[in-house]
Order: sequence, then structure tokens, then C-alpha cells
Amino acid sequence: MQELREDLPRYRWVIVSASALILALALGSIVNGMSAYVVPLEELHGWDRADVSLINVSGIMGLALGGLLLGSIADRFGTRIVVLAGSSVMGFSYIAVSFAEELWQYYALMFIAGFFGAAGIFAPIMSLVGKWFPIGAGLAIGIASAGQALGQGFVPFGSAILINAMGVSGALAVTGGLMLVVLLPLASLLRPVVLSNAGNRAADHEKDYPPIRVVVPIMCVAIFLCCTCMSVPLMHLVPHIQGHGYSADQAGGVIFLMLMVGILGRVAFGRLADMIGAIPAYMTATAWMTLLIYGFILIDDLSAFYLYAPVYGFGYAGVMTGVLTTVAAHTPSARRGFAMGVVTMFGWFGHANGGFMGGYLYDMTGGYAAAYGLAAVAGALNLLVVAILYWKIRGPGAAGAVTV
Repeated sequence: MQELREDLPRYRWVIVSASALILALALGSIVNGMSAYVVPLEELHGWDRADVSLINVSGIMGLALGGLLLGSIADRFGTRIVVLAGSSVMGFSYIAVSFAEELWQYYALMFIAGFFGAAGIFAPIMSLVGKWFPIGAGLAIGIASAGQALGQGFVPFGSAILINAMGVSGALAVTGGLMLVVLLPLASLLRPVVLSNAGNRAADHEKDYPPIRVVVPIMCVAIFLCCTCMSVPLMHLVPHIQGHGYSADQAGGVIFLMLMVGILGRVAFGRLADMIGAIPAYMTATAWMTLLIYGFILIDDLSAFYLYAPVYGFGYAGVMTGVLTTVAAHTPSARRGFAMGVVTMFGWFGHANGGFMGGYLYDMTGGYAAAYGLAAVAGALNLLVVAILYWKIRGPGAAGAVTV
């Protein structure tokens, strides 16, 4: 395994802290930050909810497709320059979309923000964090990914406040400006890993990993299913609660609380991955999310939403940590940026799928029961797929694998 140069191990926690903050604003905005804009854009322009949901889908599709390219570029040219470029694109794209008046303009600009912006942030950063922690990567990845959970709670909540104060355009412009002011200085802190002489011989140990041709395709199917499941409440919990007669601020408060508890879940499941292995921790989190997700349909009281959402959120949050630690544990570091990019591409496809299907099924049925039912089915299928991967890696005659 790679070893850090002895005089630099403390700097790895700077990497983790900067990564968490970058992911908070960038991924919090692109993944589900648009959830706060669904109802305001419906009311402002008279667009259908499924059409408005496609704004978020376009950003996630850009993130998915761009990650395949930019993860490999980061492997070759370094993480810092790619993240700096991605942060700049995201900031200017959000400022530009604040002037949009047509639906296609929202689609195009959010796609650009995802493809050239967020895609240059997520996979490269997660690959870098894993490289800085050859041992105990689960906790580090959990902390870094907790930043994304922080953003996924704070950005919709903050966006709802900004929309009420200055309208849709003003809120988007402020978000873009914050990206430029906050993300660029943080991205400059992302140094490459400095290895000792022992670390330069890491390639000798690549035989310890299972074949990447086995791990990556199975993880692509698994993450598509789990992200289809989780994206339904991420994108549609706020409008679902609003449908029971509560305000956007009240609904935003529920998802904010859920995702704040999710920060603890991401860290806890990262630590669990170090203790019992990445795949078992991933399966535990997925089972938690799958068993609880349909419960949102059975609730109509605001106080009950506030009690139930954090319980769901603690387990749901561990799913993405499980994905990332599984990829980090079972792929060689020299190809990890590529592997992260390919796997997370299918994750964002799943996010886009769940987000769109939630809006489509709502328009078709007039409610969210079908959407949340579909989400539960996707979660159950994901458990089956991950069990197959575990059997292939750990079963009789399987290839060896390192642990996180």
C-alpha cells in the first residue's frame, strides 16, 4: 500500500476538511439544491412539476457524464487544477442561470454546471481523500462525504430563505457568487499525495485487489439502484410536505434536520466500514434506507415528519459513504479516479432517474405513493446486487481484496 512521507501526515486532515466544505456547497447545490425552486418556478412560470424537476435532472446528468472524463483527467494532471476549474464553472453558471427566462436555458446552464463544474469536483476529491489515507480511509471518506450531507441540508434550506427574500433570480445569483468566493480558496489547498520510497512501490501490491472489471460494473448497477431510491425524498420530500398544507420554510426545515443528522450517519458508517468492511457497512445502510423510505407516505403531521426524517436520514446517509469506501477498498489507487468517475456516473444517473420519476409519477397519479413505492423496490434490488459483489469478492475461490 502507499505510505505518506513522514513529515506530512497531518496535512491529510486539511485535505479532508477542505474537501468536506467544497462538497457541501458544490454538491449540495447540484444534487438537490433545486428542490427549493420546484414550487416557486411552478408558480412563477406555470410549468409542470415534471418539467421543473428536469432542471435538477439536467445538472445531475451533466455531473454524471462529466465525471467519467474529469476523473481520468484528475488521475493524470492532478486534483487541484481540475477542482479549481470546476469551481469556477459552477459559480459562473449559477450567476448566468439567474438571468434565465426560458425552461431550456435552465436545462442548458445546469447541464454545464454539472458537466464542467461539479464533475470536476466530486470524483477527483473522493479519489484524493482515499489516496491520502492508505489505512483507515473509511472514516476519512465518511467525514469528507459528510460535507455533502451538510450541503444537501443547508443549501435547500438556505435557498428557500433567499427565494423568499429576493426571488428566484436573486437566490441563484447569490449562490453563484458564494461559489466563487468560497470554493476557489478551498480548492487551492488540495495538494497531491507525497509518497515515501515505499509508496513508490505501491504498484507491486495491485495484485491484492479484485479485478476492476468485476468491481466497477457491479458497483455501477448497485449505485444506480440505491441512488434511484434515495433521490425520491431528496428531490420530492419538500414538495410532498408542502402538499399537506405546510410552507416551504417548514418543509425545508424537515429535510435540513434530516440531512444534518445524516452528517453523523456518514461519519458513523465510514467508521463502521473500517470495523466490519466496506461492503457489509454499505449493505447495512442500504437496508436501513429501504425499510424506512415508504414511511414518509404514511405521515401527514409536521411534527411526525420532524421525528421520522432524522431516523431515516441517519441510515440513508451511510449509503453513499458505503459506495465510496467500497470503491476505495477494492480498486487500485492508480485507477481510482477513473473508477470513482465511472461508478458515480451511474449514481448520478440514478439520482436523475429517481428525481424525474418522482415528478412524473406525481403528475400521473396526483400523489407521491407510487414514487416512494418505486424507491423502496429499487433499494431492495440494490441489496441483492451488493450481496452478489460480496459473494464474488469473499466467496470460495474469489480474488483477494484489501480492506478500507
